[in-house]
Amino acid sequence: MSVVQHRHDHDHAVIRTGQRGALVFALILNAAFLVGEVIGGIAFHSLALIADAAHMFTDVFALAIALLAVGLTTRPSTARHTFGLERAEVLGALVNGLALLAAGGWIIVEALRRLGSPEDVRGGGVLVVALIGVAINGVSAIVLQRSSGSSLNMRAAVMHQVTDAIGLAGTCVAAIAIIEWDATWTDPAVSIGIALLVLYSGGRLLADTVHVLLEGTPLGMNGEEVEATLLAAPGVEAVHHLHLWSLASDVPALSAHVCVVMNSPCSCPAAIPTRCRACPTRCAAPCAISVLTLDIKPASQSAYPQSTMEPR
Repeated sequence: MSVVQHRHDHDHAVIRTGQRGALVFALILNAAFLVGEVIGGIAFHSLALIADAAHMFTDVFALAIALLAVGLTTRPSTARHTFGLERAEVLGALVNGLALLAAGGWIIVEALRRLGSPEDVRGGGVLVVALIGVAINGVSAIVLQRSSGSSLNMRAAVMHQVTDAIGLAGTCVAAIAIIEWDATWTDPAVSIGIALLVLYSGGRLLADTVHVLLEGTPLGMNGEEVEATLLAAPGVEAVHHLHLWSLASDVPALSAHVCVVMNSPCSCPAAIPTRCRACPTRCAAPCAISVLTLDIKPASQSAYPQSTMEPR
């Protein structure tokens, strides 16, 4: 007999609705500031502002992609896409990671050019624009973080906001140095620091995204702990072909063959999923497996050893 349970339909619909609202709010704020930052960078001859505007453009693009991805994940399953479009969330994170790397590379190239031929930068105007930007990015990051859960797509959006806020804080420092000591070299120097932060953030995001696309074990889960929880259930004699993966970064899935002693409490198919959903993880929280598929067989029919775990 088999047990197939999908718990994520209602819960994730509520989560996605909250994520969509947060993304719309952040998108509007960032789009408005992007226009102001481009104008300010040109008017005040600040590469740091222009560099951050380039990053801000990737922020706006990233938020739009994230919003599109969230919309796609809520579409119902079809005969062609039996799990729906949950993976759109991961693809959105992948695009955003690549955008971060591209922005970081461009900023470094332009900053090195400016170091060779510094331009006159108007520190006062740069400082005002940067302070406004720190506030906007900070508020956006907080709103997005509250709705992010364990979604890589939302994490990407938060990462864009946080790195931009840090970059703008660096721009504030450069502006003060220009006002006090006429140190115009600090503008491109700070830009390089921003770029390195952007590259690091993009690299980490891509690594986690590729892990999901390669169907690695969901982050924060431990296959051995999941298996041990199943084996601890009364009547379970063996667990084999245990696989853990993710449909979306916040939609973990599990499949396994479970051998039970007949007439035991666990020979009832409904007993094991309840046990499995309570399994511990390394972060000491419920694993919240959303898609669970178990093939339950009498132990007498199994030719497998007690454990043949194959975490994915």
